[in-house]
Amino acid sequence: MKRIVPFLLVVLVLMTVYISWVIYPKLDLISGFSAKSVASGHFIDNRPLELIEAQDNDIKLIDWATNTIEEAGKFATSSVYGLKERKAIYREGLGATLINDDFDETQPYLVPKRTESQKGLFPYGNTKPQDSLFSNVDYGNLNRAVANAFDASNEKVKRSRAVLVVYKDRIIAEKYAPGFNEKSKILGWSMTKSITGAMYGVLAQQGKYDIYKPAPIMQWQNDKRKNISTHNLLQMNSGLEWVEDYATICDATRMLFQAEDMGKVQLEKPLAHLPNTHWNYSSGTTNLLSKILRSQFNSHQEYLDFWYTNLIDKIGMHSMVIETDMVGNYVGSSYGWATARDWAKFGLLYLHQGNWNGEQILSSEWVIYTKTPTATSNGRYGAQFWLNAGGYFPDVPRDMYYCSGYQGQMVAVIPSKDMVIVRMGLKGEEGFDFNNFLKSIIATVQK
Repeated sequence: MKRIVPFLLVVLVLMTVYISWVIYPKLDLISGFSAKSVASGHFIDNRPLELIEAQDNDIKLIDWATNTIEEAGKFATSSVYGLKERKAIYREGLGATLINDDFDETQPYLVPKRTESQKGLFPYGNTKPQDSLFSNVDYGNLNRAVANAFDASNEKVKRSRAVLVVYKDRIIAEKYAPGFNEKSKILGWSMTKSITGAMYGVLAQQGKYDIYKPAPIMQWQNDKRKNISTHNLLQMNSGLEWVEDYATICDATRMLFQAEDMGKVQLEKPLAHLPNTHWNYSSGTTNLLSKILRSQFNSHQEYLDFWYTNLIDKIGMHSMVIETDMVGNYVGSSYGWATARDWAKFGLLYLHQGNWNGEQILSSEWVIYTKTPTATSNGRYGAQFWLNAGGYFPDVPRDMYYCSGYQGQMVAVIPSKDMVIVRMGLKGEEGFDFNNFLKSIIATVQK
């Protein structure tokens, strides 16, 4: 017995040290992720707390959080065993924002002006036309390929929520998991980066911005960062220091769950490499791009309106909500919500070389630029879009380029097949076979 007591004391000390140094620092991020997830899922997509906790927050450590929703005040709070309580507030038009103790909830705020410009049949509206039968489509195998992307009852393996296949502007397959439908707004995570990139394409089309000039950032003008161009930022090869690893406390997690001004986090980082010599994926870079966009307008209202008036609402993505950080800038790296059909419309804009129902929103040159491989990315990345130019998906056409988000969100644009394929879910490449998924769908259409 005397030998056991010292042993137990040592174990207790080691456990205390582990909790203090490893677990406790993560609690703020755990409760922050959970509060933001609950507020967004509930107030944007009307999901009940039980569904959010069972699905969206069914992530290691995140499931430790205890969550509450305040309907009248439109906010959610989360804590971990009563520690590190965090709060996320919902504001119509701006989505949910994770706030800190210094945030003044009584301050007035601006919201983007929205217009519903397009009604009617998809893709220029939201009504699905009666099934268009193409003689070159094997519908039996297509429906089986789509169904194969979903789990059987009570399984949590593939975890798809929505799959949509568009061929020649027609929806030829569409399926949703239980609890979801064509009106469900689903978080695109990093697919939002592609929206942010497109906003620069809109400015370029309007002749208002030159991406090849040095980025307009005053704080960089007295050091080597002054040579970083917006082009470098769009291609993720600015050379700025950044760590993006969601399994740890890192630059990305601190930015998303602690920063007031998310664009400022990357702005303040030093150079780790010379520009255009090293590709490094960075959500901070995209939020910096959002912050730079803000500087192009005379007022915050103009900035807020620009995204919707010049792109999102113009192509009928009326379900989309891009959420803001505490200073009111769009979290262009991660927080775009939309229905599967509206995400597909974004893909179709690129498939049609930036033309939407006769209006050139993006130039065809911008679309080519977007899918041109960044020299330092081994054919994996263009300008805020992922590429298959290097054959990352070996059985999928090399001309495919796509929006990609955490947990396997995808809008795949395949010009050679005249197709856009959308997949929304809760499982990424670690558990979902995207190569076979895409291959099996593409194979059902013979051109």
